Amino acid sequence: MKFQTKSKKVNKTWLHQHINDPYVQAAQKDGYRARAAYKLKEIDEAFHLIQPGQVVVDLGCTPGAWSQYLRRRMAPQGAAAGQLDGTIIALDLLPMEPIEGVHYIQGDFRENAVLQQLEAVLQGRAVDVVVSDMAPNLSGHSSTDAARVSHLIELAVDFASRHLRPQGALVAKVFHGPGYDALVALFRDHFVHVKPLKPQSSRQKSTETFLIGRTLKGQSE
Repeated sequence: MKFQTKSKKVNKTWLHQHINDPYVQAAQKDGYRARAAYKLKEIDEAFHLIQPGQVVVDLGCTPGAWSQYLRRRMAPQGAAAGQLDGTIIALDLLPMEPIEGVHYIQGDFRENAVLQQLEAVLQGRAVDVVVSDMAPNLSGHSSTDAARVSHLIELAVDFASRHLRPQGALVAKVFHGPGYDALVALFRDHFVHVKPLKPQSSRQKSTETFLIGRTLKGQSE
């Protein structure tokens, strides 16, 4: 009984904080599916990554808040529907409700069948920006979780290395803790410019931050 009471208290506290979170309220007002949209917005405003006419790939897109931001950023007057100047391809293992103008592919981007679908949409074009909000299911065991996070980041970097144009950019979510320095080093091995940024919209208690890599090494000419 004590455990259940404590659990209910924790859930009630979280729910209160969630409802009163200004970014949750803003997302509801602005029509975003999650508060995460404002993280990408802050990153984009800091680094000027997203422009109309680009080809952008959103890895780990579900529920779709980042794709929604991309769609508005690449549309005239920031419209959530109608005309779109550019191409957005969203991939995830989980299903995602459709977003007008966004090409959604469900599956594992490491699989040939999924890559073939991606390449069919790309039609030979290089990607301008890859954004990844992917995160593993965390176990609470630091070394295990660090390995899972590292694996996803390695996949995102490999994907970006093979599909980005030379001056392209990768944005990927990482976590401070074991393995963080190695992930920064991995980015520096592949990109000329590497910067970390923790958006104000990230929860204060969260250890998440985002690494931004720009211009692939060896391909900048």
